[in-house]
Amino acid sequence: MTQIELAQKGIVSPQVKHVALQEGLEADFVLQGLLEGRIVVPFNGNHRSLTACCGIGHGLRTKVNANIGTSPDFFGLDTELEKLRVAVDYGADTVMDLSIGGDISATRKAILKASCVPVGTVPIYQAGIEAIDRYGAIVDMTADDIFNVIEKQAVEGVDFMTLHCGVTQASIARLKEEGRLTDIVSRGGAFLTGWMLHNERESPLYQYYDRLLDLAHKYDFALSLGDGLRPGCLADATDRAQVEELIIIGELVKRAREAGVQVFVEGPGHLPLDQVESNVKLEKSICQGAPFYVLGPMVTDIGAGYDHIVAAIGGAIAAAAGVDFLCYVTPTEHLSLPDVEDVKQGVIASCIAAHAGDIVKGVKGAREKDDRMSRARKALDWKLQAELSFDPGLSRQIHNKIPSDGETCSMCGEYCAMAMVEKYLSRSGN
Repeated sequence: MTQIELAQKGIVSPQVKHVALQEGLEADFVLQGLLEGRIVVPFNGNHRSLTACCGIGHGLRTKVNANIGTSPDFFGLDTELEKLRVAVDYGADTVMDLSIGGDISATRKAILKASCVPVGTVPIYQAGIEAIDRYGAIVDMTADDIFNVIEKQAVEGVDFMTLHCGVTQASIARLKEEGRLTDIVSRGGAFLTGWMLHNERESPLYQYYDRLLDLAHKYDFALSLGDGLRPGCLADATDRAQVEELIIIGELVKRAREAGVQVFVEGPGHLPLDQVESNVKLEKSICQGAPFYVLGPMVTDIGAGYDHIVAAIGGAIAAAAGVDFLCYVTPTEHLSLPDVEDVKQGVIASCIAAHAGDIVKGVKGAREKDDRMSRARKALDWKLQAELSFDPGLSRQIHNKIPSDGETCSMCGEYCAMAMVEKYLSRSGN
């Protein structure tokens, strides 16, 4: 039975029990969220190495995803497995394999075998690339080609799949009428749009959505309804094309729930600060509280080399406003394929953003971590401060970079504010 079917019978699956324990909540809370569609627990029973499952959605800790995967120019499997290890070590709750180079299937299988956390994919990538190999062009792929790849990945154990079902003839027409500065920046959205315009046909993912729901139910993988028309710059933010796609996705969320399929929704993308909260509210309203998964959001277009910081700013605001799932952004966004260090920096930045949002949302246990750090700082407990930080190794390295006499750090030395005030407060109490 699927996670939803078990919940309908009041059965607490091992996965739901794990989520409840990790969140410090009652299992009934998670079950109710599953039934309402406001919580998703990505878990494909064919993913044998998945031991650290997670819950995504209302009342839970904001989760972080790390994208890894090969490119046509760089496709070393060992490197991708190291990225996976580093991503999980530094706090990623899920990973997505976005490979488009080398042996895509072999890479995915290796990542699934090595990953203890849920793994997501974008099946249209493989379908499109295989169509080029088979027919000479993406536009010649068939609906069966797409659905065969989806089922193949489900059989292998993929836990959630990004599928751009809201990219339809209607939403593309809206895009063409609107006019955009950066048009379409989603690779999957571009694959589908090219196919639809060339063949003058409706998207197979929309036309045969029931076929997709049947596969998702059979293998119990979660649908991540992708935002193929997400804005790729601030100038395109919250335009009619983006909203048109979101309205279609809202209808598809309803159909997925009726079919007993777990579903969450992907969102932008590039948004100015003052549009982040309104976008979250818009998705929650149109998609009936479905968990919301955002890339960033990116709150400025000129942060090249520092886009992990740009995304963390937007991510913190989004999480505080109710976003459930942050897709990390690395320093190489818009510039290059990330290396292992970039993955680490991206994960840490997004984890900081997620935690900042959780404090505002009142997620259980979030604020307590900060209070523990404050007590450690007052006590000048440098060991505990390092342990509580997002990067303990870096914390220790910086603290020891310039040695200090005594217990204080080298910034203030004997003029440490907390040490002095503690001394005088102690005297005045006698």
